Amino acid sequence: MIGVALLGSGAIAAVHADAYGQLAHLCEVRAVCDLYKDKAQALIDKKGMRRAVACGDIDEVLNMDGIDAVSVCLPPDVHASVTIKALRAGRHVLVEKPMAASLEECDAMIEAARDSGKILSPVAQNRFKTPNSKVKAMIESGAAGRTLYATVNSLWWRGGNYYDIWWRGTWEKECGGCFTSHAVHHLDLLLWMLGKPERVTAVITNVGHDNSECEDLGVAILEYPGMLAQVSSSLVSHDEKQEIILQTTCGRLSVPWETAASKALPNGFPEENGEAKTELQSLYDSLPELRTEGHAAQIDNFLAAIVGTESPLVIAEEGRDAIELIMAIYKASVTRTPVTLPIGRGDAFYSRETMAAAMPRFHKKTRSVENFATSDITLGRDVGK
Repeated sequence: MIGVALLGSGAIAAVHADAYGQLAHLCEVRAVCDLYKDKAQALIDKKGMRRAVACGDIDEVLNMDGIDAVSVCLPPDVHASVTIKALRAGRHVLVEKPMAASLEECDAMIEAARDSGKILSPVAQNRFKTPNSKVKAMIESGAAGRTLYATVNSLWWRGGNYYDIWWRGTWEKECGGCFTSHAVHHLDLLLWMLGKPERVTAVITNVGHDNSECEDLGVAILEYPGMLAQVSSSLVSHDEKQEIILQTTCGRLSVPWETAASKALPNGFPEENGEAKTELQSLYDSLPELRTEGHAAQIDNFLAAIVGTESPLVIAEEGRDAIELIMAIYKASVTRTPVTLPIGRGDAFYSRETMAAAMPRFHKKTRSVENFATSDITLGRDVGK
């Protein structure tokens, strides 16, 4: 039985608790840690984790017997320091998105994992959704043709008070706005499906959240050989549309699933290619459904990797790739020039302090509360549904 600790007891920690609870035949949550110990106890009580103890200090958890792995569910600015401490203490680590605040911190985490021999897996739960896995399989098989153009919409809505919590809305603590905290999911999926772009152009702004230094709206253009991708990230979109659309030489693939196919009339104008559309639909329908989805599916794989029966399906280097793409977006938006990947160690956007110093402060954070009255969250129209 794998012993697990949750580091943090906020809304996303509750999602982890539910996922571990689905896998009670493999693991047991034995500790929940939070700066506010009463919050840790409240989560234990709410989720019925009878064998878990509430802790107020991470060192206390890492000194406990019977803790084999931790889920890091803390604000982004401490992801790196806590992950490194846990790895050095001999624990496997599942760390929530974004993996870290900078490429420098990602590299330090990867080095700590390598030195410890323990597993470090960044959360990328949307990879473990049936529509995403089917579309990726169609791309990889070549059956859908070559991708020509990708559209990624990470469109969310958050009220102004969303940024009143103490750590949100600052470059130093949240480490970014909608690209870092929201579009990171979609950027990970894009990288997973299509790989890294060669060059990035971007613009960011803040149009609706006056208690945040960071962006709440942005658009990026990613250049690939023979292909473009357009990524829109927003916290001002009431419909919260989450979608990835791939236009290929054979037709349209998308999540949520929708397909279309065209062929040319003698004058070049389009008409529907019913045969191609039917073939794409048949291929999609023939691909298997995932047995488990979301956090539970990734955690299932994480636990299997710990006991050595599977390889981790999300590795630390892939979490780093998403951070590198976000840093390229931020650099391009600040410099107003295209950014070529990779971002090197001497670049201002490699380290947290120099990146934060380079970013605009769209507004001054003037309101700060320790805790909201409710920790309830809604997950929007999550990609993969």
